[in-house]
Amino acid sequence: MSFELTGKLIVKEDTVKISDKFQKREFVIEVPNEKNPEWNDFVKFQSVQDRVDLIEPFNIGDELKVSFNIKGNKWERDGKVNYFTNLDAWRVEKVEAGGSGNIGTASAPMPDQLEDLPPEAEDDEFPF
Repeated sequence: MSFELTGKLIVKEDTVKISDKFQKREFVIEVPNEKNPEWNDFVKFQSVQDRVDLIEPFNIGDELKVSFNIKGNKWERDGKVNYFTNLDAWRVEKVEAGGSGNIGTASAPMPDQLEDLPPEAEDDEFPF
């Protein structure tokens, strides 16, 4: 399933290498609340593996449209079950101030071409 959100880039983290076979990068956009700007949403996305550079061409303050998948995982340790959800970005587009048209795009393979996390990334720690 694929989704899109548009908002202002407010955080752009560095790439984090989790293991020899897994890396990720996180970024946050501020999504306006039309009814009350005090209640804007701050949505954190991640890009993994060969998609960590998706956010690189963009600057803090840029208005972006992010295409993403929702990915949920189950993780067990010491008899305790945990669940976590990630928003995996696979395309990022800069939008003009009026919200019409694209100025620049960075994308990765379409969602049906994306691979799951390697088993090594799920060893003893969360794979994020």
